[in-house]
Amino acid sequence: MNLPVRFYFFLLFCLLPSTAQSAAIDSLKTFIHDTRTVRATFSQTLLDRNMRVAQKASGTMQFERPGKFRWTYEKPYEQLIVGDGAKVWFYDRDLNQVTVRKLDLAIGSSPAALLAGSNAIESNFDLGENGLQGGLEWLEARPKTKEGTFELVRLGFTPEGVLTAMELRDNFGQTTVLIFSGLEKNPRLAPGLFKFTPPESADVISD
Repeated sequence: MNLPVRFYFFLLFCLLPSTAQSAAIDSLKTFIHDTRTVRATFSQTLLDRNMRVAQKASGTMQFERPGKFRWTYEKPYEQLIVGDGAKVWFYDRDLNQVTVRKLDLAIGSSPAALLAGSNAIESNFDLGENGLQGGLEWLEARPKTKEGTFELVRLGFTPEGVLTAMELRDNFGQTTVLIFSGLEKNPRLAPGLFKFTPPESADVISD
């Protein structure tokens, strides 16, 4: 189970303070201020260092701040990532294996803090604007520490302020592109979405 790749695909959105003005930053601020829960479908493409397609996947995601999320890969194989507010559970159905980590260790200075974390990401990320590209307003977030597995995250918003795309560049030169569709802000989500009990037959590994 490739935890660094799988985990860091799924989590992104939080507050960013900046004196610079840009449509993307304004959209992110509004999104964070107005949004507590989110539900969406996604398509995911992994590109190698030569920008060739290495893998494609799709699924659904939900989150509820702070620290709760559910990221489900449905194709081409089934994997599940659940954050319950205290721990993060990674379940690979094919391997029948569960890996569990403490939430603060799993998302401390990662894209997860941008999605389902608290509002204090300014201490972990340097934020900048990329302007209008491909019809979307883009901003980027670079982790201030070098301890993670990625070097850059980009977020793309429509002119109406809807989060549509995410790009993540890891330290191995790979780029993950996520396209969100049908994104709902503040849907009512069942509490059970953010709970996970490992199957009795599964191997459970704790970090």
